[in-house]
Amino acid sequence: MDDRDVGSTETDESPPETPSAEPPNDVDLRLAEAEDRWRRAAADLDNTRKRAARELALAREAERARAASVFLPVVDGLDDAVAYARTVNEALAEGMESIREQAIAALERLGYPRIDEVGVPFDPRIHEVVSVVEKGDSPPRTVVAVARLGFGSPERLLRPAGVVVTAAEG
Repeated sequence: MDDRDVGSTETDESPPETPSAEPPNDVDLRLAEAEDRWRRAAADLDNTRKRAARELALAREAERARAASVFLPVVDGLDDAVAYARTVNEALAEGMESIREQAIAALERLGYPRIDEVGVPFDPRIHEVVSVVEKGDSPPRTVVAVARLGFGSPERLLRPAGVVVTAAEG
């Protein structure tokens, strides 16, 4: 027995594999190629899911706007009917006003709040000028009356409010 064998125990285990300098064989190349194709397909699927979700959200928003726009003539007609009913019968006008408010609430539930504030600065994103009056007590370009209700917000406008504003200075 030589000195190198003293105190050592031999095992049947082979030494850990070290990366070889050999070129990869055909199986390794095919495996890497298949793995790359799988990763690309998974990324394509993820992109398709995201695109479909965006398109669905846009389609829902467009349908919501289309459904809400159907209510606009109803609200306008109820406005006219309430104004006429006030000249004929106040109780009838109150009942019609209640129905008008229900129609407006339906638009608000669809995500289009009413635009009817008076005394606020004119905002071209949500207002449409239908008339201009002299300044009077209000600052220039102030909404003094709402001729037609508007619905929405600057980001999601269904219809701008038709407003009467004070004249600008100059």
